[in-house]
Amino acid sequence: MEIKVVENVKSIESDILVVNLFEGERTSSDLANEYAVEQDNFKGKFGETYLLPTYGKEPFRKILIIGFGKKEEFCPNKLREAIAKAIKKCAQMEAKKVAFALDGIDFDYSEQFTMGVYIADYKFDKYKSEKKDKHVKEVFVKASEEGVRKAEKIAAAMNFTRNLANEPAQFATPTELANIAQDFGLETKIYDREECEKMGMGAFLAVGRGSSEEPKFIHMKYTCPNPKKRIAIIGKGICFDSGGLDIKPASSMLTMKDDMSGAACVLGIMSIIKEFNPQVEVHGIIAACENMPGCSAYKPGDILTAKNGKTIEVDNTDAEGRLTLADALCYACELGVDEVIDIATLTGACMVALGTHASGILGNNQELVDNLIETGKKNGEKFWQLPLWDEYFDSLKSEIADMKNTGSRWGGASAAGVFLQKFVKDVKWAHIDVAGTAFLDKPQKEFIAGSTGAGVRTLLNYILAQ
Repeated sequence: MEIKVVENVKSIESDILVVNLFEGERTSSDLANEYAVEQDNFKGKFGETYLLPTYGKEPFRKILIIGFGKKEEFCPNKLREAIAKAIKKCAQMEAKKVAFALDGIDFDYSEQFTMGVYIADYKFDKYKSEKKDKHVKEVFVKASEEGVRKAEKIAAAMNFTRNLANEPAQFATPTELANIAQDFGLETKIYDREECEKMGMGAFLAVGRGSSEEPKFIHMKYTCPNPKKRIAIIGKGICFDSGGLDIKPASSMLTMKDDMSGAACVLGIMSIIKEFNPQVEVHGIIAACENMPGCSAYKPGDILTAKNGKTIEVDNTDAEGRLTLADALCYACELGVDEVIDIATLTGACMVALGTHASGILGNNQELVDNLIETGKKNGEKFWQLPLWDEYFDSLKSEIADMKNTGSRWGGASAAGVFLQKFVKDVKWAHIDVAGTAFLDKPQKEFIAGSTGAGVRTLLNYILAQ
């Protein structure tokens, strides 16, 4: 697909012209006003559509009217959702050239318009023997060229992430993630099992022991002269999570290929970072492995020693993500960075609390947390702050080690955050739990079922704003 910025949209010969209608107002098309608004009483409620043929009277064959709802309630996030719906409608009608004549919008819509177009156009059909080419090929709009091109890059990173998280575990192995990381032209180091053992990563290595797939610890680095800030982003990289010896039921295991969504997010960001050339040093870190119940698998009751020397009693082998993140956090904190942000499909408890519409966020620095929340809000991702109180550690206390890896079923997302904090030292840190938002069982708003690329928009825009 290609988005072309033009001055006079209505002069473009296209299959469909899309115009918008706010409730109680009129569109920018006299033809649409005459038939849809006046004759058929089309109200323009948010998300409603009306299709009108032009019978050769205009350069475009049809007009699609998309309802924008009440003007006082309209916002960039609603724009993105409405544009996505319009694109999907046009694709269903096998339109190849679509022009958008948007009117009455009192904010720069360039970026969110572009994101809506590309999110709607996404499809993961790599393994389909018959592929249906129902894609819009050209989109014409009057917008900011700079805003459109910036959003195109972010959308490309999102698509990269979504493709990777949608891949089956047989493809997206720790070794494959490591190979992908080395293709970005960044300074990259891949640590194997032996090297991780020398660094004392006992928690990470324990999780990967039951799999025939070799664990890989991945460190990518983007830098620039005199960076304004140094940021490490860590993505949970469990390429498949069976639960280990505390094995999951079959229904819960079915989508566990998505347990590396955090890693996919980090790879998506690092795949495009050089094209933005931010004046920020960015470290992308992934502790990649599989959690399997093989003959060498770690066991409930085992005592693990993390990179910082803290000991962990294994209460449940299905609380494995926090173990891999523990060593990754220790490693990141030794890099001399200003901030560490980890993103992970970490707890079912977060999904129970927030559902599929919001990710959980917590951290040790309120300014960092607030900035991430605000950046997410501007770019279509909702984050809800959860408490990080010392009391949540009570359920993690162990009689024989410094802590357990899990405890009470209550307050699980916060308890996991408190656990992670034990491995953060002398750095601003935020943890984002995308257990409910990274992978959808069914379509939701502008997204189809499957991976959503959660975190890419927020973290990229946060980095670019520094």
